[in-house]
Amino acid sequence: MSTPLRPYNGGLLYIRTADTLMKDELADLLRQALQSYLADSGIEPPEGLDIQIERGRGSGHGDYASNLAMRLAKTARRAPRDLAQSLVAALPAHPHVERIEVAGPGFINFFLTRDAAASVIGRIHREGAEFGRSGEGAGRRIMVEFVSANPTGPLHVGHGRGAAFGSALGNLLEAAGYHVHREYYVNDAGRQIHILTASVLVRYLEHRGEAVPFPVNGYRGDYIHDIARDLEANHGERYRISGHELLADLPADGNAGGDKEQYIDALIQRIRELLGEARYLEILKTAVGAITADIEEDLAAFGVRYDRWFSERGLVESEAVERTLERLRAAGELYEQDGAEWFRSSHYGDEKDRVVRRADGQTTYFASDIAYHLDKFERGFERVIDVFGADHHGYMARVRASLDAFDHDAERLEFRLVQFAILYRGHERLPMSTRSGEFVTLRELREEVGNDAARFFYVMRRPEQHLDFDLELAKSRSNDNPVYYVQYAHARVCSVLAQMAERGIQHDRDRGLAAVDRLVEAHEQALISALGRYAELIESAAATHEPHQLAQYLRELAGTFHTYYNAHTFLVDDADVRDARLALITAVRQVIRNGLAVLGVSAPESM
Repeated sequence: MSTPLRPYNGGLLYIRTADTLMKDELADLLRQALQSYLADSGIEPPEGLDIQIERGRGSGHGDYASNLAMRLAKTARRAPRDLAQSLVAALPAHPHVERIEVAGPGFINFFLTRDAAASVIGRIHREGAEFGRSGEGAGRRIMVEFVSANPTGPLHVGHGRGAAFGSALGNLLEAAGYHVHREYYVNDAGRQIHILTASVLVRYLEHRGEAVPFPVNGYRGDYIHDIARDLEANHGERYRISGHELLADLPADGNAGGDKEQYIDALIQRIRELLGEARYLEILKTAVGAITADIEEDLAAFGVRYDRWFSERGLVESEAVERTLERLRAAGELYEQDGAEWFRSSHYGDEKDRVVRRADGQTTYFASDIAYHLDKFERGFERVIDVFGADHHGYMARVRASLDAFDHDAERLEFRLVQFAILYRGHERLPMSTRSGEFVTLRELREEVGNDAARFFYVMRRPEQHLDFDLELAKSRSNDNPVYYVQYAHARVCSVLAQMAERGIQHDRDRGLAAVDRLVEAHEQALISALGRYAELIESAAATHEPHQLAQYLRELAGTFHTYYNAHTFLVDDADVRDARLALITAVRQVIRNGLAVLGVSAPESM
């Protein structure tokens, strides 16, 4: 049903730049109607009622909708539709609301006047690249830690998804006004780094003519040979030791009936004894430095930037880890058992206690993580977001437990778990094992499909969802390729403007903005409605930390534009209609450009 509108007793309220303000105004209308209805009905008003206004679901459902009647039907002892009709009858008028309808089981749908809906076109032209940005998070500091892959090899395509997600999330939060600090935690201490060092030393010895079998548990990629060759070129014989001396009395490796873990640990210890700690650390730092530099270069070329690269080794060498453990020990949160030292994480919700120092005296990765997260919180960030691989699911409870032990609000720490993408070429699944050296690197992916396709594909879905990355689709120039589809919409607008210039037609933007009431076609109204959702979408996606919302929106906006493009001619003889349509499609171009920039994707002018 539709209803005429009564005068609005709050006076004239104008639609402002943020859709949330319009929603506030509509909520206020409903609040007044509800107060009037309750007063007439003698029903006690519910306490703390939050009146929810959402964007309409599309054509025919209004620009905004509320489920208030369905939520209050039980309290009012009325059918939801009947209650909705009573509330609508009591609603004050609003200068930008054309009509209100009750739909379905009791939704209250608001339809804005055509002028009000089309005003978004003028806002887009006025604000340009700033359109959609807000001050929602002004003055609030957020840290996003992402990728943080061990510097034991190049980044592979699995890491790329975390890179694209973390980068887009940081951009999205900045668009919503937050002060964002991006950080990469370099795991340059611990057992895997020692395995890396041993792998490099063995390859170095091979190059120097020593007959040393490569450990089963070593890192096998070609990059290990590259680092070993650099060691040889720069230092000659400095790290040479006898193969016979190195292997004497070592336990059997995994391929000889032994335990590969025991063998690699014994090999590392023998290398340290023979080289001495100074020379051993030179190899370690050379290997880690080379791989970290490669990772940094790779991510920069992928459009990913960081404010800080935080070294785990720096935590250890500054004794921050030991100081953290001492604080826990003094608080009675550590105990000894089986020669190891344990943190009472089960007291804080973890499923069991965790080792922070092994029986051999070495601190664990978890001990470093406790110190690192304590450092994060003590730097004063209001919120900390850790973007981890899905295999870190069991890590969340123990890290939160450590923060609780220091009386920090663990709710300020959010984990986003990213499933590794699985790469396909046609129907062939490609390998991704860093240890075996059989994997497709992020650099190789970028070179084959380009940054734009890689970044868009990576963020199309929620990070927790499984993602099959289809190389052939990512390279295709078809509507089935989502990034091509969105970029092509941007390029099509540019082509219209090029045609206009070729025909000697001048676009009078001001005349077009003054004539937006001539945009009466259904396709035009659908585009205007889609543009009106953008600012709210940015706020929503930032609040939920979900860049995929933006990727989906851009695909929908592009689809609506392509439908309009195929159905109508833009460069018509009627100057008012022509300029209004050009104002509309250039607004579409601006929003697509703004949205793609948040995702780290370019907006080409030709395809």
